[in-house]
This record gives sequence, C-alpha cells and structure tokens, in this order.
Amino acid sequence: MRRREFITLFWGAAASPLAAWARDARHFPHIAVLLPGAPATFSLRTNALLRGLADLGYVEGKTITIDWRWAEERVERLPELANELAKLDVDVIVTNGTPATRALKNATRTIPIVTAGVGDPVGTDLVDNLARPGGNVTGNSVVAPDLSGKRLELLKEAIPGVRRVNVVLAAGNPTSQLELQQMQISAQTLGLQAKPMPISDPNKLEDAFATLTNDNDQALIFLTDAVLYSRRRKILDLVAKTRLPAMYFIRDFADDGGLMSYGPNVNDLFYRSASYVDKILKGAKPAELPVQLPTKFELIINVGTAKTLGLTFPHSLLSRADELIDS
Repeated sequence: MRRREFITLFWGAAASPLAAWARDARHFPHIAVLLPGAPATFSLRTNALLRGLADLGYVEGKTITIDWRWAEERVERLPELANELAKLDVDVIVTNGTPATRALKNATRTIPIVTAGVGDPVGTDLVDNLARPGGNVTGNSVVAPDLSGKRLELLKEAIPGVRRVNVVLAAGNPTSQLELQQMQISAQTLGLQAKPMPISDPNKLEDAFATLTNDNDQALIFLTDAVLYSRRRKILDLVAKTRLPAMYFIRDFADDGGLMSYGPNVNDLFYRSASYVDKILKGAKPAELPVQLPTKFELIINVGTAKTLGLTFPHSLLSRADELIDS
C-alpha cells in the first residue's frame, strides 16, 4: 500500500468515531423551559418534570440539554424571554400558565410548546379544541368542569355560616370568566351569594381589598390566574388584614399561610408533561396530541391559619385533607 493511501485510510478510520460523535451531538435532544416564577418557588414542579423525563430516559446533561428561563414572578418579562427562546434551535419548549404559553405562541408558531398547565386553552385561543389542538401548543389544562363548584362546597363545609362569597378574579381573563359562571350556578344551589370582585390592575390590589369588611358571614375565593399567583404574597398579606377566611386555587397559597386550597396536583401535571416531550421528540405533532384534563386534586388546609382566625373545622373535612399545615 502506498504511503498516501495508508495515511488517507488511517485518518478516515480515526475520524469515523469523531463523525459519529458529531452526528450524535447534532441529534442530542435540546429542550427549553420557560416559567413565570423563580427556581426556588418552582423547585418541586421542576423536580417533577425532571423525574418524568428521567423515567423516559432523558437525563439533563447526559442524554438531553435543557435551557432554563425564569421570569422571577414578573409577568411583563415573559414576551422578552419567549422571543429569546424562539431564536434558539430547540426541539420543544415546556412552560406553565396562560401568560407564558401565550407569549411563546406569539413568539413562534413552529417550535412545539408543551404547557404543564393552563386555565382554559380553548377560551384563550391557545388551541382549537382539546381533542385536536391544531397548532404548536398542547399539554395539560388545570381547569376541570366541576372545579369551581367543588371549591365553593368545601368552603361552605369549612365555614357553615358563610352567606356571601367575594369571588376574586383577574378582569379580562377568559378562564376566570368561565370559572365565575360555574361558581355562580353552584352558589345558587348552595344558597350563597357570589359577588364578583374583579382585579383590573394587579399593582393596585390595596384598592380592591379596601372595600372589604370583616363580617362574620363573608368569605373570599380566588379564581385561577397566573398574575394573581405571581402576586400571592401581597394577596396573602392583604387577606390577613381583612381576617376573612379564603379559599385559593393552588396549594402554594396555603403553604405560604393561606387558609385552604383545592386544585389540581400541579407536580403531577409537570410530571405528565414529560410524556408530551417524549412523544414530540419521537415525531408526534403537537397539533394532534390531545390536551389532558387534571386527574389528581388535593385539598390543603392550613390549621395554623384557622386557629389564628378562630375557626374550628369539622373533623369530617380535616380527615379528607391531603395535607394539614400548622404554621
């Protein structure tokens, strides 16, 4: 064999593993995650997502690359972060909440978007319908048909003397409007008066709460909204000043001192989002992957807050709680 042929053959053989490695690197799954909060407040949820991915063979840093973006509870940052991610060469973007999902859909109509949870994806025009989303968005919905009525029933069971319920909702949120309609129907059945309390400017929450009085027959109930969620610490402070009992739509409020919450197990939704990522990476189109409704719900009661308010809940309710917090 001539020297030139030998060198060509040698380097061709030596380069083949490098070429194979380069091909593998090119096809290494690359996803992004955009979340409206901060790493600390979303740690349980992101751990659930990572666990779901790992169960399907995707381990961050080993078999999959993940770009993380955090809005740090500043909703106004979401469009900027969404546009930033849309410019990356990613296979899928995972997100949570209607504002973040909408920001991503406005930024890209080609990159698949998996939402770990949105309120009403049809009513907010994120998907055409639940069975066949039709665009580049799919994932999980956090709203089940009877959820609003169930929250109202639990609130009345906890506080039998309640007659008037102030329904706090974000003005202009289609999901909240849907929940409000369902809640008013349930209120009639339960003999309650459900009074809408719309929040038009989250930066002026004090104005909305200033009208409330600590009447023994009053209570508060909060409807699903990402903006209200991002202002939850401020909301909890204002509710504490009114000394009114309140029901919230997600457990984070109860964890941080709110009286009680009833809603989907959000960690489970994040875990289930991994299966969407897996299917899309294997060639499925988000337009054809049905949006799933929640299947696991949790009732969280902060008995420490109940004591502070001088409330005693019936044992029948406490025994059904998924968790009792004494703080």
